[in-house]
Amino acid sequence: MIPNRFLYFILLLFISSLKGVGQTLQLNLSTLDSINQRTLDSIGYQNKHASIKSLTAEIDTLQYKIIRLGYIDSYHTEIMKETDSLYTSEFYLGERVRSIQIQLDSTISDKIRLQFLQDPKLNYLEIPIDQLETVLTNLNTAFIEDGYPFSKLKLDNIQKVSPSLMSADLKIISNQARRIDKIVVKGYEKFPKSYVRRYLKIKEGDIFKLAELKERTDQLSNLIFANQVREPEVLFTKDSTVLYLYIEKDPSNNFDGFLGFGTNEQTNKLELDGYLNLHLINNLNYGESLKISYKSDEIDQQTIDVQVSTPYLFRSPIGAEFRLNIFRKDTTFVTTNQHLKVNYQVNPKSRLSLGISGITSSNLQDDTSTFIEDYKSTFYSLTYDFVIPQYYDDLFPVNFLVDLSLNQGNRKTDVETTNQSKILLNTYKLFNLNTRNSIYLRFNGAALISNNYFDNELFRFGGINSIRGFEENSLVANLYGVINTEYRYRLSNNLFVNSVIDGAYYQNQLIDVEEKLFGFGFGFGLLTNTGLFRFNYAVSKVDNQPFRLSNSKVHISLVARF
Repeated sequence: MIPNRFLYFILLLFISSLKGVGQTLQLNLSTLDSINQRTLDSIGYQNKHASIKSLTAEIDTLQYKIIRLGYIDSYHTEIMKETDSLYTSEFYLGERVRSIQIQLDSTISDKIRLQFLQDPKLNYLEIPIDQLETVLTNLNTAFIEDGYPFSKLKLDNIQKVSPSLMSADLKIISNQARRIDKIVVKGYEKFPKSYVRRYLKIKEGDIFKLAELKERTDQLSNLIFANQVREPEVLFTKDSTVLYLYIEKDPSNNFDGFLGFGTNEQTNKLELDGYLNLHLINNLNYGESLKISYKSDEIDQQTIDVQVSTPYLFRSPIGAEFRLNIFRKDTTFVTTNQHLKVNYQVNPKSRLSLGISGITSSNLQDDTSTFIEDYKSTFYSLTYDFVIPQYYDDLFPVNFLVDLSLNQGNRKTDVETTNQSKILLNTYKLFNLNTRNSIYLRFNGAALISNNYFDNELFRFGGINSIRGFEENSLVANLYGVINTEYRYRLSNNLFVNSVIDGAYYQNQLIDVEEKLFGFGFGFGLLTNTGLFRFNYAVSKVDNQPFRLSNSKVHISLVARF
């Protein structure tokens, strides 16, 4: 008996447990007609629930969705319990409102009106009712970006104009603009204040506009000596607005060295040439720059170039630059060029400059040369610079550059004064085809326009920074143009290989020479802990002359940043 009673007891417990399990509740919703029923079914709802609370919440959610579609007069009957597990309710949808006209507040700025009104002459928005919430959200965002971070929007005087159209007035609550009371730089506390005011164009007293601030601080990525660590932050108090900029100082000084060597066709000996560049940037935390360059080559030419630039003098938008260039050709002549210019930063990428140059050249030969004369020149210049950097890429830090200079002046000798003009252009563009492949195109050229010429005033070009395969500064011209092309393939983040295809045209009216030049070769670039190491091998060719491998040059350069 005991085993039977025990089994009976277990059976009772099992039946009791089944009764204790919560039943699944069924929800059936209906409408008065088939058209409204199709609308209700298209919205969809969950018809199985574990509790009355879940079932009631589902009906409330459905009611909210119906109203958002424009059925603002809709309602449902009381939830009826048909059986222990079946609950029903009936929905009445009514006439659907399809659009709403929103009258705009008179305090709304013209900028926001133009952004949202299709016809600026109108003072209201007419939008589909199902887009009302999205449009109000976008309006509120526009107010925040326009300098009203704590504005609130409210629809007032809501009424029906017709069965399918409603109207309302848009009211703005707490519509008070906030202004920047203080700017705090975190991370790089000695960041030049003039760059905040002039380069980023952010100053105390400006209306706080979040989107505009983010756009302007993104320009920090275009600076070589600083970078934005994270997005700007704002501290709002009852009576002040404090803007925090998070900036870090980047190493920006660089050392650039070049070595070129090739075989002299006459002596069959190896000859070397090269240069050294030292570029110091922002060491005094003013954004200043000091560049010192020395160049010497195998044809006994030496160049010393010193350039000092200071942006935003006395926190003004005006900067200044001074340059001293001394060129000496063996014992033939020496030319000194002093150049002073003032510049105006139009925006973070472009700059305009006005300058004056004084040039003095002396003939060092004892005998009088018909090609070399003592002279003094004065030129007035207008220069335009435009650059799009990509400093995030250590291999190719600049994407696009234009440097155009127009010069007008005169040359004086003991005999006469001659009016002259100079045009100098240097531009290049890097076309990034994808993450590994890119094409580099560069044009560099200059023209001296004059009635007559001296050898010691002509342009000298050739070598790694102009047409490769030729000796440094071995080509002399009063007019020249060089096109450099490279196909670059990135093997890794710190290594790439490239082709070398260069072409040039130049004129030297002094000796009646006009030639086309070519350079062909290959090279690679390697980013090391020291800097960017570049190797280029190029063979030179003059038009109408045979191609010879002996006319080759190896160009090696190293750019180190510290």
